[in-house]
Amino acid sequence: MPGQVVSGDRSLTVEQVAQRAARAASGFHALGVAEGDAVALVLRNDIAYLEASLACQPLGVFAVPVNWHGKAEEMGYILRDAGAKAVVIHADLLPGIRDAIPPGVPVLTVPTPPEIARAYGLSAAACRLPPGATDWNAWLEANPPWGGAPRPLRATMIYTSGTTGQPKGVRRDPAGPEEQERSRRSAAEVWGIRPGMNAVINGPIYHSAPNAYTLSTVQVGGTVVFQPRFDAEELLALIERHRITHMHIVPTMFVRLLKLPGAVRRLYDVSSLEWVIHGAAPCPPEVKRAMIAWWGPVIHEYYGSTEAGLVTGSTSAEWLARPGTVGRPTRLAAVKVLDDGGGELPPLAIGTVYMRQGALTDFTYHKADLKRREMERDGFITCGDMGYLDGDGYLFLCDRKIDMVISGGVNIYPAEIEAVLVNLPGVQDCAVFGIPDPEFGEALAAFVQPQPGAQLTANLVREHLGKHLADYKVPRLVEFHGDLPREDSGKIFKRRLREPFWKDAGRQI
Repeated sequence: MPGQVVSGDRSLTVEQVAQRAARAASGFHALGVAEGDAVALVLRNDIAYLEASLACQPLGVFAVPVNWHGKAEEMGYILRDAGAKAVVIHADLLPGIRDAIPPGVPVLTVPTPPEIARAYGLSAAACRLPPGATDWNAWLEANPPWGGAPRPLRATMIYTSGTTGQPKGVRRDPAGPEEQERSRRSAAEVWGIRPGMNAVINGPIYHSAPNAYTLSTVQVGGTVVFQPRFDAEELLALIERHRITHMHIVPTMFVRLLKLPGAVRRLYDVSSLEWVIHGAAPCPPEVKRAMIAWWGPVIHEYYGSTEAGLVTGSTSAEWLARPGTVGRPTRLAAVKVLDDGGGELPPLAIGTVYMRQGALTDFTYHKADLKRREMERDGFITCGDMGYLDGDGYLFLCDRKIDMVISGGVNIYPAEIEAVLVNLPGVQDCAVFGIPDPEFGEALAAFVQPQPGAQLTANLVREHLGKHLADYKVPRLVEFHGDLPREDSGKIFKRRLREPFWKDAGRQI
């Protein structure tokens, strides 16, 4: 049976999606989108996302997924920074971003499908095209299939924030046939990608891992089943209905699956599962053991990043033998643990993790090449994670980027939040950091130092942040302190603020 792309009650073959993508490519070209340009995708998990993303490939164009949870000013920044020459967007999302779209940029609107409307509680009116909007489907079908010579392939450009809080687009050099084949081998080795696989996509495809996982599945002719929004019992039903073999997942989803009553879990047949891969956030050991006991030794783990790609992999057996490991480097990757002076550390010594992945072309940050060079040593790059290698070359992580918070598999950068919070009248200084959360792994906490006489409340802080930032960036815990601990340089000593929360969490801070 040929590969399918399924969303709710809708289904197209992979070949039909490719044909529609070819028409969209012709349409983008007619709009003046040229090699090296960018097309922004403000879309939820939907067939249209694949059509638009695949349409960029023969043109040598960067597809730029945009986190649609953001506020208009956040999304508008990405559109401007990427220099988007077209925007493809779901109808219900358009009103919230319309004013942030740069003047003159063509907007192609996708009617929000019923399964997404149900998942997010959207009205029928919100899902219809607004007056004067260009219908994606009608526009696409009016174009002939692209017949030009293919341009060098550009990978999807994912925007990821740095310690400055300023989002940066990760761009890779164009990939030729050899690089593409190396990338396919890496996906097969770590994610188990194979022809004929049936994969459910339950994470937002504006994130790099679900994005690459989806495209890799389609590339080998596999079946993709979109889950519009994660729901634990619905996921079990999808696994049974579509005989799902493969899945990319984050530990928060494991937690929610395990919270289902045993009677509910036993209702569904999950015996089709072959390769369930997780990453993006730490997984509590008891959670992982419980998932292996339930689903069997099909649970795999990986370590990598948007910048580095897939670097290590671990099977269930390897993890059970070495609890806590994120695996060994793949055949095309290498890992070093270095001290502050750049010296390579011996096994079991904790230092900064540096990595290299030979399966991918080199990357840079769009308009921020200096930042790219700052994270490199002798061809190896780091994301600031701390860890160690054991005597057999298995990597263990002890800490992550000093300030970055990973909540439910989503990277959140406190500097971005602090930059908004410090502008609230009455705030003298502030520190935002991660604290343990049993469901999401980490939650956000904000410690605020008020100006003398200021009348601040936690609700006022949250309301201010909620006007400028996505809801998931608004801290759950807000505390006020007359003085915050500082280093000799005057910077707030966040380590001292975090330590009490993590003391009993079993992690080195």
